[in-house]
Amino acid sequence: MNTDYKDVFTMGGPLARALPDYAYRPEQALMAKAVGAALARLEPLIVEAGTGTGKTFAYLVPALLSGRSVIISTGTRTLQDQLFRRDVPMLAKALGLPAKLALLKGRTNYLCRHRLELATQQGLIGPERNVARLLAKVSRWAATTKSGDLAELTDLPEQSPILPSITSTRENCLGQECPQFSRCHVVQARRDAQAADIVVVNHHLLLADLALKDEGFGDLLPGAEAVILDEAHQVPDIAAQFFGQTWSVRQVQVLTRDITAELAAAAIRAPSLVEAVLAVDGHLEGLRFALQRGAGRYEWSELPDAFVDALPEIETALSSLGAQLEGLGAGAGTANCARRASHLANSLAQLRELADDSGLRWVEAGVHGMTLQFTPFEIAERLREYVESRPCAWIFTSATLAIGEDFSHFAARVGLSEARTLRIDSPFDYRDQARLFLPPGMPDPQHPAYAEKFIEACAPLIEACGGRAFLLYTSYRGLAEGVRALKARFPNPPFPVLVQGEAPRESLLNRFRELGNAVLLATGSFWEGVDVKGDALSIVAIDKLPFAAPDDPLLKARLEGIRRRGGNPFFEYQLPQAVLALKQGVGRLIRDFDDFGVIVLGDPRLKTKAYGRVFLDSMPPSPIATESAVLVDFLTQCMRTRRASLPAAQAT
Repeated sequence: MNTDYKDVFTMGGPLARALPDYAYRPEQALMAKAVGAALARLEPLIVEAGTGTGKTFAYLVPALLSGRSVIISTGTRTLQDQLFRRDVPMLAKALGLPAKLALLKGRTNYLCRHRLELATQQGLIGPERNVARLLAKVSRWAATTKSGDLAELTDLPEQSPILPSITSTRENCLGQECPQFSRCHVVQARRDAQAADIVVVNHHLLLADLALKDEGFGDLLPGAEAVILDEAHQVPDIAAQFFGQTWSVRQVQVLTRDITAELAAAAIRAPSLVEAVLAVDGHLEGLRFALQRGAGRYEWSELPDAFVDALPEIETALSSLGAQLEGLGAGAGTANCARRASHLANSLAQLRELADDSGLRWVEAGVHGMTLQFTPFEIAERLREYVESRPCAWIFTSATLAIGEDFSHFAARVGLSEARTLRIDSPFDYRDQARLFLPPGMPDPQHPAYAEKFIEACAPLIEACGGRAFLLYTSYRGLAEGVRALKARFPNPPFPVLVQGEAPRESLLNRFRELGNAVLLATGSFWEGVDVKGDALSIVAIDKLPFAAPDDPLLKARLEGIRRRGGNPFFEYQLPQAVLALKQGVGRLIRDFDDFGVIVLGDPRLKTKAYGRVFLDSMPPSPIATESAVLVDFLTQCMRTRRASLPAAQAT
C-alpha cells in the first residue's frame, strides 16, 4: 500500500484541481503519511495536529485510498454531518474513488414509526399547547422521509417534549416483534452501514456499542479494518459514562408512559395495573422529595437516609409492575414493558449493592430529572482490551493530546501506552500573528476583587479593538461575576455584549460573526469546537487556569483510582487535564493564516507556582508581554496592516 501521497497533496495534484482555495501544507502531508502507515500495518496511532494542519483531509485521503473498510468517529454531530455531507463526498470525487458512504447515529436520532403510532393514538402527550401541532408535523414528515433522521426536521427543538415518544431506546425497542420492523429506520441505517466502505459515527455511539453491544455496531466492528477517532481528547471521559452503570428517573417515567399507551392501543382495561403505575410514579415523587437538594452532583455518602431507604421501595414496585405485565399476555408491546420493568428493578438493585472499592456511586439531580450512576475508577484497561481484541488500525487525533512533547497522559487514559505517537505543530506563525499577555498585579484567583481586576486588565485591549473578544470563564459563577464586572467597567459599552445563556450556542456564535465587533462572555462548551476566522475575533481572554471542580464525583472517582495504585493525582491527572483544556481555549484565537490577536491569561499562578511552567511550555510560541500598552500597539499595527491590504471599498 502506497503511504506517501505526495502526488495527492502537491499543488499539481487532484486536491489542488478540485478545491479553489487549496494550499499545500507540509504538516498535512506528514500526518497523512503517518496515518497511511498505521492503516497499512493495522496498528494504533496517536496524532496531535495543531490548528490549521488540515487534519480532516490528512486522515480522509489515506482512509479513502487504503481500500479498507473504515469507521470514522467524531466528537460532535456537527462534524459528523460535515464529514458525511461535504468532506468525504468531495474528496472521493476529487480522488476519483466511488466509495460507499454511510452515516450512522444512535437510535434516538431516528423516527420510530411504532412509537409515533402509539403517540398519535394516545393523543396529547404533554401539557404544552404546541405538542399536538408538533406531533402533526412529525406525522406529515414521516409519510415522506426516507432516512427517518430527525435532523431533517430543522425546526424541531433539540429538547422537544415529543422526542421520547417518537424515538426508541435500547430498552423499549421491540426488535423483530415490532409491527413496523420492515420499515424501521434504525435497521435500514445499520444495513446501509454494513454495506459501506466508510461509516461516519460519533463517539457516543461507538463507545456505547463497545460497552453495551447494542447501538448499531455489533455487526460492524468485527468487519472494520480501521477506526479513526477525531476530536479524540473527548474519548476517555465519554468512555467512562458507558463503562459504568446508570439508572434514571426518566427511564422509569418513559416506561410508565409507554405502559399507558400500550394498554390504550390494545384496548385493555386493567385497574390493578393502573394502580401499580401510579404507585411507581408516587415513589419517584417521594424520591425527589427525599433528596431535598437542588440541581447538582452528590456522592452516595452525602445522600439523606430517606433517599437511600426509598430505593428498595421503588425496586419492589417495579418488580411488581413487571410481574403484572408479564401475566397479562397481551402482545409484544406489553411484554417489552414487562421486561423493562424487571430490568430497571434489577439494575437499581445492582447499583445499590455495588461495592465502593472499584468505583464511585453518585447522583446527578437536575431540574427535569435524576440519575443514579456508578463510575469505575479506571477505564483504560477495558479500552485497551477492546482495541487489542480487534485486529484493525485505531487512530486517535485531536489538536490537544500532548503536554509539550509528551503523550503519556492521554495514551495511559486510553490504555495504549505503547502506541506510536506524532505531534505536528500548527503551520500558523504564532510568533508574528499573536501575543501572550500575562497581566501584572493580579490577585489570588479566590480574591473577591479578582473578576473586576481581570476585566480591568482586558479593558485597554478591548477598547483598542473596539470589542472583538472572547472572555472565557472556568465556571458559571465566574461568568456571572465577569458579566457584572464588565457592566461596571463599561456602563454604556461601545460594542455589543453577548452572554452565554441568552440564546442557543450556535445562535450566539452566528451573531458574534455577523456583528464583527462583539464581546462574548462564556464558559463550558465555548472552550472548544468554536471557529471564528477573520476580524471578528482578536482577543481571547481566559480568567483562570481550568482545573476541574474538586468536588465533582467523576473527578473524585478518577483521582481515587490513581491513589489506589500509588500514583499522584495532581501531577498524573489534574494538571495534565487542565493543560489540555487551556490549549483548547487558547486555540480559539488563531484559526487562519491572516488572523491576529492577543491571548490573555489572567491567572497569576502561571508565574507564582512551579507548575505554571508546564502550562506556559504548552502554549503557542508567541512572545509574552506584561504591559498592556505594548499589546495595544501590536493590535493597532495589525489592524492598520489589515486595512491597508484590503481593497479600498472594504477598507472604508
